Amino acid sequence: MRRFPLLSPEIGKAMTGFLREQNASVAITFAIALIPLAAFVGAAVDYSLANRAKSKLDALADAAALRSVSHVNLSSTTSAVQADALKFFEAQSSVVSGVSGIVPTVTVADSSTVRNADVSYSADVPTAFLGLLGFATIPISWKSTAASTTPTYIDFYLLLDNTPSMGVGATPTDVATMVKNTSDRCAFACHDVSQAPNDSYSLAKKLGVTMRIDVVRSATQQLMDTASETQAVPAQFRMAIYTFGSSAANIGLTAVQALTSSLSTAKTSARAIDLMTVPYQGYNNDQFTDFDNTLIAMNGAIATPGDGSASAQPQKILFLVSDGVADAYYPTTCTKPTTSGRCQAPLTVKNCTTLKSRGIKIAVLYTTYLALPTDNWYNTWIAPFNQGPYGPSVNSEIAKSMQSCASPGLYFEVSPTDGISEAMTALFQKAVQIARLTN
Repeated sequence: MRRFPLLSPEIGKAMTGFLREQNASVAITFAIALIPLAAFVGAAVDYSLANRAKSKLDALADAAALRSVSHVNLSSTTSAVQADALKFFEAQSSVVSGVSGIVPTVTVADSSTVRNADVSYSADVPTAFLGLLGFATIPISWKSTAASTTPTYIDFYLLLDNTPSMGVGATPTDVATMVKNTSDRCAFACHDVSQAPNDSYSLAKKLGVTMRIDVVRSATQQLMDTASETQAVPAQFRMAIYTFGSSAANIGLTAVQALTSSLSTAKTSARAIDLMTVPYQGYNNDQFTDFDNTLIAMNGAIATPGDGSASAQPQKILFLVSDGVADAYYPTTCTKPTTSGRCQAPLTVKNCTTLKSRGIKIAVLYTTYLALPTDNWYNTWIAPFNQGPYGPSVNSEIAKSMQSCASPGLYFEVSPTDGISEAMTALFQKAVQIARLTN
């Protein structure tokens, strides 16, 4: 006990009593303050544990939402993905300690172009210290949202012109080589089986001349690789390949490959694309390019298109690759002068219109019909409608008809100096882009 020797005994005694009372008050005050302090520390511990559990559950909800819109799951139905996400969250959250009453909710829905996934949960974290204050649990919750562009399913029907006119040299150099090495100065490599192996087709092969049909074959194979690399989910794109016939003796729409989701199979089948054979010179008055009946048959081969939102509802796109000149027996419907009913004229647009009226898009790759100034037949029958305001083949009637056949934005012309493969790839990608925008 403290003493106050300089003070009188009475005053010293009074001071000592006062201090004794003061020390007791400090102790009481500290004891009272200790209760909320302990509660604060305890609350901090409880909230720290709750936040730790919440962080784990939030991450699981995020993962489940992202899982629902991943490319791997885009080909599955929303109900299947929803069940998978719920199963995933429940399995992973069951091992998170210190949590009770977890209630997850998963919603997966597709719009015309987007898949949306919402994963939310509510749960309780039991408390240790806050329980003393009447708070047995801390409620936690979270909602995670994710979205991804849904794939647009498309069936492509490639109609490839393989008629004798596609035996022309692929470039001016190839044309010049054929003209130089043929007695009639013909730029076409006609596949005349009656003259093989001495026909001009065999000559072109011997001279190393690349024919337009060779480029189309290679470009078609490369297109399958492009489609495979472009698709977001397996079987998003299916391909069918057709020609105008392998032989002039059996002219008509001919399937090289039926509609398939195996793009590698379609690529292999494309090897068979080749120039139409003719039995002999002058067979059927050289009427081998029957656009009208081929497009009518094509219309019958293409089923009703869907909106592309699911594999069972694919959009339909006809992919036409041609030089655009009909050569067939149209004695009454030809738009140009005929010889005994033989019609040589630009493609008739009305059959394209019929296809488009059904919701089928048409992508047209016009392989520019080359001017052949040394060829009397060309000068007489083709040149009159293969002239444009800027010279041969430029903005000609042929080009205008091909562009009118195409759906908006899906026309491409490839000149002799352009690459057909690059053009087919560019047109394919444009078709896919437009399909997504209009889906």
